[in-house]
This record gives sequence, C-alpha cells and structure tokens, in this order.
Amino acid sequence: MVATPIRVTITGAAGQIGYALAFRIASGAVFGPEVPVSLSLLEVPQAVRVAEGVAMEIHDCAFDLLTDINIYDDPSKAFHGANAALLVGARPRSKGMDRADLLEANGGIFAPQGKALNDHASDDVRVLVVGNPANANAAIVAANAPDIPAGRVNAMMRLDQNRSIAQAAEYAKVSTAAISRVTVWGNHSDTQFPDLFHAQINGEDTDVFTSDMDWYEHSFIPTVANRGAAIIEARGASSAASAAAAAIGHTREWFNGSKPGNWASVAMLSDGSYGVPEGLMCSFPAVSKDGDWEIVQGLEINDIARKYIDASLAEIVHEREAVRKLGFIR
Repeated sequence: MVATPIRVTITGAAGQIGYALAFRIASGAVFGPEVPVSLSLLEVPQAVRVAEGVAMEIHDCAFDLLTDINIYDDPSKAFHGANAALLVGARPRSKGMDRADLLEANGGIFAPQGKALNDHASDDVRVLVVGNPANANAAIVAANAPDIPAGRVNAMMRLDQNRSIAQAAEYAKVSTAAISRVTVWGNHSDTQFPDLFHAQINGEDTDVFTSDMDWYEHSFIPTVANRGAAIIEARGASSAASAAAAAIGHTREWFNGSKPGNWASVAMLSDGSYGVPEGLMCSFPAVSKDGDWEIVQGLEINDIARKYIDASLAEIVHEREAVRKLGFIR
C-alpha cells in the first residue's frame, strides 16, 4: 500500500449521488486495492448534519483503505490538498425557473468553488463536474481556476455514454462489454449526439447500427437524450446510482488509463479539434494517458454527425454567452 493517501473531495455529499459515490470511493473502486483514500465531504450548512450521518455509515463499513473522513461547509477547507474533486452538488431547476435563472444560481456555487480549488487544491488536482448544467458549470469552474490546466476540469458525459452503450447492446443483442468506441459529442443535454458511426462490436467495425437510420435517429438518439427525464417520470427522482457509477468510471479511467483500443466521452475545454471553437466546454472522444485526457484525432465526421454536433455546439455557445453576461467567465 502506498504511504500517501489520495485526497478526494465530494460536494453535495448528503445527496443521493454523493451518498452512492462516497462508499465506492472508500472501498477502493476508483483508485485500486493498494491506494489509501482520505475523504472530504462538502455540504451547505443546513445539510451538514445529514453528511455527518453519511460519514457515520462509512465509518461503520470499516473500509481498509479509508484513512480519514472529514465534513466541511467551507470550500477552502474542503478542497485543501485535494487530488480529485467530484463536484456533485448543484442547484436543481425548480418550477418557474428559466435557463438564465438556473445558470445564475449555479454560477454562485461553482465560481467560488473554482476559486477555492485554484487556491487550495493540490497541484495535480483533477476536477469532474457532475452537477447540472454540467458543461456550463465546468466552464465556470475552469474560468475561476486559471492555475489548473484546462484539460483537468471535465464535465461528466460518461452517463450518456453508458446509456448509449446499453441501448446499442440491447439492439445488437450482445453484452455491453462487447460494445466499444461509442462517443457522445457536445453538451450534457437533450442536444447531445450519441455517435455510433465508429462503434465496434467485439473489437470489429460494424454497420449494424447505422444501416438502420430510422432506428438510429428516431429511437436510439431520443431514448439516450431523454433517458434522464424518463427516469424522473418513472421513479419520481433523478438518476442517482447510475450517475455515481458513471462518475466512478470516468475518474477511474482518468487516473488509471484507458483500455487499449477504446475511448471515453469527455467534456473538456476544446483545443479546436473537429471544428469545435477553442475554449468551449464540449464532449469529445478521448483516451487517458499518464493522468491526462487526449482527444482522439482523425475520426471522420459525416454530414449526419456534423448536423447533430453543430446543433449541440450552438447550445453550448448560447450558454457560454449567458454565463459571460452574468459575469462568471470573461
């Protein structure tokens, strides 16, 4: 076992996603069976007592890898020395709230967190924004944390990728393990584009998905894009365990590297690849090498894919301008 624990901060730790995350991180599901973990749980003052209950349960699990667990309502203290930060807590959209109100409310959360990360986190910190609207919130964090390398602030698209893989596997009548090279481009919203044009089954190229464009465009894409809403309608609450599993998968691959021949969907600040304007928080296909994401280059983007990607980019640009007008980014 390595001597120095990885310090992990989870925001919104009293919520359902944070609750599901904390136990799996403490158990070694992210960093491996030889790496000790120190957990910091960040909550708003009125939810600190609930977070204390979460900490009690984690203590009661007696995880071998957990060195300590601390609870904070101050981001500066919660992010102190953090090597990984999972930003789950966000202001949900309530009845009567328009998109501008939602962006303003979340800017008030994520701008201070970005500053606290910039000033107090470890130099090697990696930040995953889970709370929605994830791309806009991640852009706010990145803008307020100028000392953190741009590629080390991500918005989570892994849940959309997992949903895409599950739907594709069901259609092709294969296991999810057989599906690889699926990309979800753009924004974490219903404009996202789940791309199966480069997908493989058992490591081999296939046209089984794209040969039926009626299924692809009128069943597959809407199902993936609206899956979150369907879950809310069915269970009366938003995705929690599946979102936590996605955050675990993203973080594990980020720290430990991608499987050869496969890639992940990662929202990060664009470097101009694939015609995406530089500086937009957009999802790309990426591989993790030595703790950093590299955008997969050289993929052909056909006219159909371009149409969907451009529609999602337009939404990202619109949100960025709205956030800029609110003063959270320059």
